[in-house]
Amino acid sequence: MKLTEMKQLLATRGIRLTKSLGQNFLHDANQLRRIVAAADLKKTDRVLEIGPGLGPLTELLVQEAGEVLAIEKDAQLVEVLRDRFKAGEASRLSGTAGVPEPETGRTPVLRLLHDDALQYLVREARDWSNWKLVANLPYSVASPILVELASGGQAGRGPQRMVATLQIEVARRLMAKFDTSDYGVLTLLVQADYEPREWFKIPAGCFFPEPDVESACVCLERRPRPLLQPEERHTFVRIVKRSFSQRRKMMLKLLKQDWPAPRLAAEFERLNLSPLIRAEAVSLEQFAQLAQGLLCHQK
Repeated sequence: MKLTEMKQLLATRGIRLTKSLGQNFLHDANQLRRIVAAADLKKTDRVLEIGPGLGPLTELLVQEAGEVLAIEKDAQLVEVLRDRFKAGEASRLSGTAGVPEPETGRTPVLRLLHDDALQYLVREARDWSNWKLVANLPYSVASPILVELASGGQAGRGPQRMVATLQIEVARRLMAKFDTSDYGVLTLLVQADYEPREWFKIPAGCFFPEPDVESACVCLERRPRPLLQPEERHTFVRIVKRSFSQRRKMMLKLLKQDWPAPRLAAEFERLNLSPLIRAEAVSLEQFAQLAQGLLCHQK
């Protein structure tokens, strides 16, 4: 979809874009193709798209994938997508995607769901393990959406691959390594279950309207073997959030608010962590081992 076509469609439909919904539509064909290439789609793939907007990415996804479930919050845009792709609306029940239509016996390539994507993911317990996320995410909710999807990875229920366009600051945090300024809570909550693969910047001029922030696309692959067992994740999340609650403070001192000092001292010694260390200097693997040690002691 070219920029002129995008503007004409919005004008014809009388649609006024809402900044609060993060409605900045990617129209550059080269960038759209790069996103699809990063997803490495096959005709057997099932794709979750969040925030399809006017459907420029959707158009490529339905060509490359076997099935696409697109979740759009804006009712006017749902109507546009339905008209453009002659697509049926998916049921709000979690099990309907992948169900053949009774008239044809075939699974539709595209189903539309009019819903708030984050609320849907929280509300509907679903196994996404045979899916890929490919989306230009609304920037205001990109982080919680990725954390919600990633949290299913430790149970083998998260998407195989997540390819997402988002604010560049968020992209840097997702791809960060320990002992860097971008490394933090978001890094650990996602990388616990997903390995960062590649990322590339997308200029603001590739969007309409142009966003006030820089953008980037990231590619994350579900770990073949999870670092944490499902029962360990709660402790891991608790440790991570407490450790980064005040970045400049010593991690051990912060964790004493939740765990006995002697037990923490023993675990820090076991992992060869200095009592003076700050959270940003602790690797993902060390956080996972700390969670496992503290949880084991509680049993």
